[in-house]
Amino acid sequence: MAIELVREYFKDLGIDERIQEFDVSSATVDLAANALNVKPQRIAKTLSFKTKDGDSCILVVTAGDAKIDNSKFKSKFSMKAKMLTPEEVDTLVGHSIGGVCPFAISPNILVYLDESLKRFNTIFPACGSSNSAIELNCEELFKYSNAMEWVDVCKIV
Repeated sequence: MAIELVREYFKDLGIDERIQEFDVSSATVDLAANALNVKPQRIAKTLSFKTKDGDSCILVVTAGDAKIDNSKFKSKFSMKAKMLTPEEVDTLVGHSIGGVCPFAISPNILVYLDESLKRFNTIFPACGSSNSAIELNCEELFKYSNAMEWVDVCKIV
C-alpha cells in the first residue's frame, strides 16, 4: 500500500508520527478539509501531468482553492497541461487518485510547488492513501517533496 511507502519515507526523516489517518475519506479537497476541520484552501492537492514525451509526468502541488491556469502552465513548462488518467497515475506516480502526494513517488518524477500554498503557515498534503494527511509548513513541504522550485501556474477560484 502506498501509505506504507510514505510512512517508511517519513520514518527515515523522523516525522512518521505526524501522519494522520482518518476513519473517513479524505480523497477530495472538501473531504480532506472536513476530516481535518480546516478550510479547503489549506489542503495541498497534488496534480499529475503528462510530460511532452508522454512517458513520464510532473507533479504540481497547489492550494485546495487553486486551479491550473493553462496559459501560465504552458508558459512555464512549454507544454499543454494534460492530466494523467487514473490508471496512468497509479502506474507512473505510484499512488492512487485520492492519495496522490509528492512523497515516496516513482523515480525521475519532477515535483513543483505552486505559489498559492505560500499564503498559509501550514498545509495538509495526502500521504499515499485516500484517508491520510500530514501537516507541513511550506519549507518542510519543499524539502520533503524534493521539489524543483516554486512556480506560479495557478489561479485562485
